[in-house]
This record gives sequence, structure tokens and C-alpha cells, in this order.
Amino acid sequence: MIEVVRAGPLATVQDLGRPGYLALGVGPSGAADVRSLSLANRLVGNAESAAAVEATFGGLRLVFAAPATIALTGAAAPATVDGRQVSVNSPVSVPAGGLLELGSPATGMRTYVAVRGGIDVPPVLGSRSTDVLSGLGPAPLAAGDRLPVGSAITGPPHVDLAPVAAFPAEPVLAVMPGPRDDWFSALKPLFSGAYEVTPDSNRVGIRLRGPKLDRARVGELPSEGMVTGSLQVPPAGQPVLFLADHPVTGGYPVVAVVVAADLPMAAQLRPGQLLRFRPKVSRRL
Repeated sequence: MIEVVRAGPLATVQDLGRPGYLALGVGPSGAADVRSLSLANRLVGNAESAAAVEATFGGLRLVFAAPATIALTGAAAPATVDGRQVSVNSPVSVPAGGLLELGSPATGMRTYVAVRGGIDVPPVLGSRSTDVLSGLGPAPLAAGDRLPVGSAITGPPHVDLAPVAAFPAEPVLAVMPGPRDDWFSALKPLFSGAYEVTPDSNRVGIRLRGPKLDRARVGELPSEGMVTGSLQVPPAGQPVLFLADHPVTGGYPVVAVVVAADLPMAAQLRPGQLLRFRPKVSRRL
């Protein structure tokens, strides 16, 4: 068992999500930064689908009842085990009764804590992920929670340290224009300047402030399906970037969709940070 002493601003259990249920109104959810989750699991010898803890802005404290091997990936929060500093992107041994403490990361937003064997909370629709929008899966972690460790092991850890590039100060996300780019006077504003991440952002989506996107049409669309990475634009002209816990449908037009390869970077954007978009393919600018 792992006991939660402090959860920090937000800590949840996440795996690769529950795809395949959109027709039932259930979104995929899962880790916001899938790349970091998968790396953490590989570092401890787990299947990449094993569940881990996703900590937002650090502040997490966990006590391990038995000896464990863990790995920390994603936002590089300063971390200690029983007061001893430990590395990110590397397997770490924790003794029985050991206390893991995460500080606040200087860059990035979400830190992943994988334990060898995986977090073995009961699955819901085939996934152990917390969906903060629908309420499916385990509740966000709170002090006093106890997390069982499972057996999702594929082999021994083989890597001492995984080299990971630092997060850029001003990320550039590639997008595919459409499917509703024809609802806007031009796409050029989307690529003409930087957007700021507002504090009104979470695992559902990131509200952005920057160049306004003007409508070429009046009225609204009937609700249609949404995917992770959609840039939905409300009437005010400021886009919202949907993340893992996004709604399955929406009525505002989607001007573009962030490509899958850049979604892990999008998941690490924090309030006040600037980002830019670039077209993956050029259509009507």
C-alpha cells in the first residue's frame, strides 16, 4: 500500500485512458501527458498501460508501506525520499516506510509518479483513470487515501537514466486546420502572435488569451464530436484547447486540432505561459 499524506493542488490516478466509449458519452480521459506516463512505467519495468499518479504543481507526499521502485517523469519537480534528493527520469529505490515529497516544478505542470507493479485501484470501463469532468474513475487523491500496488510488471528496469529534453520557454504547437476553419474570416491571426495560458485552465481544457479569431458566419453549430487537441472558439474569439478530460461534444466551431505528437507538450502548459501555433499543412490562411 501507498498512503497519501498530502495530495497537493490536484493529484489523480491516471493510465492510458478509456477509449472506445464516445458513443456512450464517455470521453477517453487518461494521462494528460501520455509520453511522460509511458516513460515512467518503462523506467520501473511496468506495462505502459499501468496506472500511476499524476501530480499537478507538485506538493505531493506519499508513504510507502513496503520497499518500492518508483520513477518520476514529466514536470521536473524537486523530489526527496526521506529527505534525500532523488532524480527525475530515473528508477529510484524507496525503503519500507519511506516518504516521497515533491516540491513545485520550475517548468511544466504535471509530474508522474510510477511505482513498480502499478497503482491497482478498481478499473471503471477498463481504465483506472480519474475523469474530472464526468466523475468516472477514482476520486482525486486526498490525505489518508491508500493506494494498492498491483502486478503490471513486464520485466526488470533496464535504464539508469532517460535523457529528456527540457520544456521550451515558448512552445510551438503544430495544428491541422479545420474542420470548421471556414467559419472564420481568416486563419492568419491564429499563427500571427503568441497566446497566453489563462488561470482558468485544467485537465478539461486550456483557455487562451491572444489574437482574436473573427467569425465569418453568424449563429452556432449543432453539437458535434470533439477530440483531444481541438481548438474550439467561442463567440468572443479566444480559443480553448481541449485536453484529456474534454467533453465529447461541443457546439462552438473548431478552427484547428493540435497534432497528437504535440499534445504532451500542451499538457505541460502552465498559467501565464506563452505559446504559438504553426500550421502542419497549409490551407486557407
